[in-house]
Amino acid sequence: MRLFVSEGSPGSLPVLAAAARARGRAELLISTVGPEECVVPFLTRPKVPVLQLDSGNYLFSTSAICRYFFLLSGWEQDDLTNQWLEWEATELQPVLSAALHCLVVQGKKGEDILGPLREALTHIDHSLSRQHCPFLVGDTESLADIVLWGALYPLLHDPTYLPEELGALQSWFQTLSTQEPCQRAAETVLKQQGVLALRPYLQKQPQPRPPEGRAVSNEPEEEELATLSEEDILMAVTAWEKGMGSLPPLQPQQHPVLPVAGERNVLITSALPYVNNVPHLGNIIGCVLSADVFARYSRLRQWNTLYLCGTDEYGTATETKAMEEGLTPQEICDKYHAIHADVYRWFNISFDTFGRTTTPHQTKITQDIFQRLLTRGFVLQDTVEQLRCEQCARFLADRFVEGVCPFCGYEEARGDQCDKCGKLINAIELKKPQCKVCRSRPVVRSSQHLFLDLPKLEKRLEDWLGKTLPGSDWTPNARFITRSWLRDGLKPRCITRDLKWGTPVPLEGFKDKVFYVWFDATIGYLSITANYTDQWERWWKNPEQVDLYQFMAKDNVPFHGIVFPCSALGAEDNYTLVKNLIATEYLNYEDGKFSKSRGIGVFGDMAQDTGIPADIWRFYLLYIRPEGQDSAFSWTDMMIKNNSELLNNLGNFINRAGMFVSKFFGGCVPEMVLTQDDRRLLAHISWELQHYHQLLEKVRIRDALRSILTISRHGNQYIQVNEPWKRIKGSEVDRQRAGTVTGVAVNIAALLSVMLQPYMPTVSATIQTQLQLPLLACRVLVTNFICTLTAGHQIGTVSPLFQKLENDQIENLRQRFGGGQLEESLELKTKGSPKPAVVEEVTTAGPQQIQMLMDEVTKQGNIVRELKAQKADKNQVAAQVTKLLELKKQLALAEGKPIETPKGKKKK
Repeated sequence: MRLFVSEGSPGSLPVLAAAARARGRAELLISTVGPEECVVPFLTRPKVPVLQLDSGNYLFSTSAICRYFFLLSGWEQDDLTNQWLEWEATELQPVLSAALHCLVVQGKKGEDILGPLREALTHIDHSLSRQHCPFLVGDTESLADIVLWGALYPLLHDPTYLPEELGALQSWFQTLSTQEPCQRAAETVLKQQGVLALRPYLQKQPQPRPPEGRAVSNEPEEEELATLSEEDILMAVTAWEKGMGSLPPLQPQQHPVLPVAGERNVLITSALPYVNNVPHLGNIIGCVLSADVFARYSRLRQWNTLYLCGTDEYGTATETKAMEEGLTPQEICDKYHAIHADVYRWFNISFDTFGRTTTPHQTKITQDIFQRLLTRGFVLQDTVEQLRCEQCARFLADRFVEGVCPFCGYEEARGDQCDKCGKLINAIELKKPQCKVCRSRPVVRSSQHLFLDLPKLEKRLEDWLGKTLPGSDWTPNARFITRSWLRDGLKPRCITRDLKWGTPVPLEGFKDKVFYVWFDATIGYLSITANYTDQWERWWKNPEQVDLYQFMAKDNVPFHGIVFPCSALGAEDNYTLVKNLIATEYLNYEDGKFSKSRGIGVFGDMAQDTGIPADIWRFYLLYIRPEGQDSAFSWTDMMIKNNSELLNNLGNFINRAGMFVSKFFGGCVPEMVLTQDDRRLLAHISWELQHYHQLLEKVRIRDALRSILTISRHGNQYIQVNEPWKRIKGSEVDRQRAGTVTGVAVNIAALLSVMLQPYMPTVSATIQTQLQLPLLACRVLVTNFICTLTAGHQIGTVSPLFQKLENDQIENLRQRFGGGQLEESLELKTKGSPKPAVVEEVTTAGPQQIQMLMDEVTKQGNIVRELKAQKADKNQVAAQVTKLLELKKQLALAEGKPIETPKGKKKK
């Protein structure tokens, strides 16, 4: 390999620092060239740094070269690093390039340089502070650290441009700068001349364009008003004055919702939740709630929108749950489908249809796609070695095997995927595998199965992705996961299972098998639509007219970004494929993870019993939505956000605006005579509204919520500065000013009610009722701030929107929902536990935990008695007896009693 660098080239800094990683791994020759030397023959302009590979190919992106060196060293890519690299390229580099050009070429100094950069530097500092780690991705330096350090070093090595208040950033920068590879890189590029060493190189480069827009910040930017042009202000005032006359007519609501030629048709799906348990908060924010926000927003834009979801009901998970509860699989599906529907109804999820996968349409559509794949040569047959539990007398589905990950050593990896490293696993590859039902060690057995020939479909998938990804809104983690699968090469994927509860396989020799849930679960979207309307193909076989948005957590990306698109492309039936794949990271609970099996965290049906309204839950989950990295639900933080952002900011402003109208003007909106300051405020509100639209169109749901809070902050500040409660008692001019401020404020409140609708629909409707907002203004959200409540408009009765959450209330809830973690500790303490772990000493549990364990013991005892009465297989009975004894041990521990060894029959 040969690395070409240039003295004074900023991009040479990180690549030289990263090159140290490749030492001893490959031969590397470093050549210094002039800034005008064309190293890459097919580029129109000179470019350095450049890495010429042994194959003769070139890498000429700084981050790509650094990535290559890190991969040579054995480093494994991760989503957070990928996100930092995207941020560096899209947010940091534009402002940094402009700042370096101003400093080095134009000779500007001070705030002219630091001002545009301050937000980006603060973002790095806050990220480092939040995660309490010395580096961007963890406890050791990563590719992201080297790339960002190299980009920032020419500027930040001058203390003038490293703000003292950014302590975490300072510490990070100094740590990296003192490392030998970084020191050598700096000496090579800057030659002890500092930033002036860059001048010859930068003078030959085109002047960077000033960055457009701004990076998203959690805090309001009060200085934005001063940056607006007179043209911006004039446009805002013109839009304001047009008022309701500028709103388009309401589109008639149709049922069923069907695509309309010439209009924007938006099809939205949430990943189908497993039917075998109650969804927790992480499930809700990862799929249905995020999709609901976008669906509601789409309807406010008057896009033709269909939002669907349903329960995923086939598979071993259902069979096992049925056995645990003494019900048939169909009865389990009926029971938990109703529970899911109730939970989502309480959270105010606005599905157009919420269906299920156990329907004749599911069988028909799945079998049709399979037959089309089979006749086109995309299905293989092969013998598969599987894990079989002799004690349970059946083959084990992947998710019912647990063991040690062969890649990273994680001790609770599932049989299909490791939750820690994210790698897909064949169950037989697990070390120390265990049956999750009875905890016995399974054995390997052979069985004939069908496979989807993904390698044969790989070229079609690549071509489709090449057309789809550019210009789309796939989240960075979705792009990364999909590309990583392709980079490693697709492999045939088994699409059948040795089960009874599933979609039957319509092929001789396989009648005793069903389709693997991850082959047919994604087809559930089609069958649910078919149950909603017999014209379902107008949505699902209409890629030219339908924009498909699919929402999920990142572990579902391979099946939506690889497996289903390959199935649809191979079927050759003009299926609509995903245009925008929206994947969240994971939401954790306090200091741990949600766990359905261990009862850790708040689950959907529990949220209803807390006394906290659904809209507060919606707000907080969306506020902490894990868009770019994992986030955590915290009771304390929920209280703080409710009391500060909702009660003191948003609720305070809207209530004051309405109360001023009621108290000072008899409930009628007063005349408004705008001053120049008012006009500036209108322009700023319009600007923030447009930013809200830009973010939601890109499905940056959490960030768009900040725009709502920013507008209400400016509304509060506007009221506070103008003091209408004082002016109303003054001269005629003062009273007129009080009227103007009150009128503008109540119109801001009206705008906020519509912007809030995707996030807090009940609060939104309450505000609109209090303000008596016209129906058209409630249903349509335009891109400019307009006057919807004109002088003389009569508002309704105004009352507070939010209640304070108290410390003792939150502490009670924290303790109430902490029992799952105690139960886990009790389980791990039990003798013979298959998952050894260090746990705190536990003596007795609270009454709620004890009652929960007593209920579990009673339920399990009934299962054992029923199996014995039915004279079931001895192995099956033994497995359930073992589970009963384990529960009794946990109950004894919880009650602080000594564990008694059960008396068995003596052998004669």
